[in-house]
Amino acid sequence: MAIATTSPVTGEVIKSFDELTPDQLEDKLARAAAAAAAYRLTSVEDRAGWLDRAADRLEKDADDVSRMITTEMGKTLRAAREEVAKCVHGLRFYATEGPGFLRDLPGDAGRVGAKQTFVTYQPIGVVLAVMPWNLPLWQAMRFAAPALMAGNVGVLKHASNVPQCALYLERLFREAGFPEDVFQTLLISARRVEEVLRDERVKAATLTGSEPAGRSVGTIAGEEIKKVVLELGGSDPFIVMPSADLERATDVAVRARTLNNGQSCINGKRFFVHEDIGDDFLERFTAKMAALVVGDPMDENTDVGPLATESGRSDVEAYVDDALGKGATALVGGARPDGPGWFYPPTVLTGVTPEMKMYHEEVFGPVAQVWTVSSLEEALEIANGHPYGLGSNLWSEDDDERALFVRDVQSGMAFINGNTTSYPEIPFGGVKRSGYGRELSDLGMREFMNAKTVWIGQDA
Repeated sequence: MAIATTSPVTGEVIKSFDELTPDQLEDKLARAAAAAAAYRLTSVEDRAGWLDRAADRLEKDADDVSRMITTEMGKTLRAAREEVAKCVHGLRFYATEGPGFLRDLPGDAGRVGAKQTFVTYQPIGVVLAVMPWNLPLWQAMRFAAPALMAGNVGVLKHASNVPQCALYLERLFREAGFPEDVFQTLLISARRVEEVLRDERVKAATLTGSEPAGRSVGTIAGEEIKKVVLELGGSDPFIVMPSADLERATDVAVRARTLNNGQSCINGKRFFVHEDIGDDFLERFTAKMAALVVGDPMDENTDVGPLATESGRSDVEAYVDDALGKGATALVGGARPDGPGWFYPPTVLTGVTPEMKMYHEEVFGPVAQVWTVSSLEEALEIANGHPYGLGSNLWSEDDDERALFVRDVQSGMAFINGNTTSYPEIPFGGVKRSGYGRELSDLGMREFMNAKTVWIGQDA
C-alpha cells in the first residue's frame, strides 16, 4: 500500500509521501538509540510535565486534528472529536498517575535475609509500535503516553493510509518539550517492519492489527528474544438476557456495532439474545440500525461514514455475500450502495451458521450477527467457540448470571450493562488469538519495563 492520504469518501488520493530510504531509516534508529541513553535519566517530574503540555497542545489543535482524522480514515467528525478528547485524557492520566506507577515496590526483607529488598522499574529503551488506521491517534497514544512516562523511546510505524496523523504525533511530542528524537514516526512499508524489529537497538515491540501481522511480529520477536505485546482484534459477543433494560441495551447495541463505522476491534459483533425477548430485541435493534444516516463523515448529521479502505469494503461485502448465499437473512442492509466512496450500510443478519466464513472470523464493518438462545450457558458456548477473545458484553440484572458470565466468558475484558471500551485507568487486552499482554493502566506501562529485583544484605 502506498503511503498516502486517500479520501474514503471519493477514493481520490489527496497527498502522497515518500518512504524513508535505507540511509534515512538508519539515521532515525541511530538517533532513537542515542535519545534512549539520555532520556532514561530524565526525572519523572519532567516527563509528567511534557505529557501535560502535549495534552494542552492537542486540546488546542483538536478541531484541525479531528478533521485530519476524518479526512484520512472516514470516521464521522463527531467520532474524531471523541477520539482526540480521549487522547487528551490519556496524556493527563499518565502525567498524573504515572509517577506513582514508577515507585519502587518494597518487599519483605526479613523473609529473604536482607536488610532491604525492593523491585525498581526501569525503562528498556527503544520500543517499536506498529499501529492500525482505525483509531489513528488513540491506538498510538495508548502506547506512547505510558511508554514516554516510563522513560522509553518510541518509534512508530503507522498504517500507510494515515501518514498525516502519524507525522502529527511526532510533531506533538517534540513541540510539547520532549527531548529530540524521543518519539519518531517511520514512514516505511509493512515489509520493512522485520528489519526494524531485528535491529539490536530496538528492544521490544507492540502491535495492534490483524492476526497474520501479529503472528509475523510475534515470530520475529521470539527469534530475537524480544518482548512483544499483541492486540489482534476480536469478534466480541454481546449477550442480552430477559432482565435487561431493552431500550438501553438496543441503544448501546447499535453504537457497539457501528462505532467507528463498525471498524473497531472491541465493537460488539455477535449478538446473543434470550428467546424470551428475541422478537422484541430484533424489532428495536433493526429499526434503530435502519434509521442511521450514512453519508459524508464531515456532516454533523451523519451517523456512519465510509469504510477506511476499498479493500476493507470489499472484505465486508464478501463476508455478507457468502453468508447470504449460504442461507443467512439480511433484516437490514446487506448490499453496497451505488455511488463513489467506500460506503457500506448498517446490516443485521440472522441465520448465520458454521458453514459461513463470518461465523469464524472478524467482520470489520457495520454488520451485526444475531442469534436467539435459550440460556446464558448456550450463549457462552457459542461465543467461546470463536478463536478470538478480546472483549465481551452482558446485559442482565441477575447477580448469578453476571457471576457466571465473568467466570466463564473467554475474553480479556468483560463489560456488564455498558458498552465495551478502553480507559487509561484499566487494563486492555485479550486472550486466545486476540493476542497477549496488556495496554493501559499500570500494567500497560510496566509491559516495557525491567522489573529489577534489588537485595541489600545485613550490615556486617
